Amino acid sequence: MKQLTKAEEEIMQILWDLKEGNVKDIIAEFPEPKPAYNTVSTIVRILETKEFVDHKQEGKGYIYFPIVEKETYSNSSINKLVENYFQGSFKNMVSFFVKQNDVDIKDVEALLKEIKTEQHD
Repeated sequence: MKQLTKAEEEIMQILWDLKEGNVKDIIAEFPEPKPAYNTVSTIVRILETKEFVDHKQEGKGYIYFPIVEKETYSNSSINKLVENYFQGSFKNMVSFFVKQNDVDIKDVEALLKEIKTEQHD
């Protein structure tokens, strides 16, 4: 799966939340200062080329919607992060976050317990 730029990812986050919308709807979700209409329109077309977004015609304009699920993209991004920075090891990644972010071992144990419970449901 192709990686997205920061700007592309921002727009995808908005579309995942909105489910669908035109360029004006997307711009409305940005904080001030809002990006230019042409900038958002260009990025949405790039997202279509990358096959993350599709559109349907509504009147004279287009309504855009995501065709890649957020969970699918998140999974791909995390796997690339693990591969590129942690030698493909989730254990190395968790160890890094525990050490670098002063995570309490009790929190890690609680998370593992929660994951085990979800896997058995």
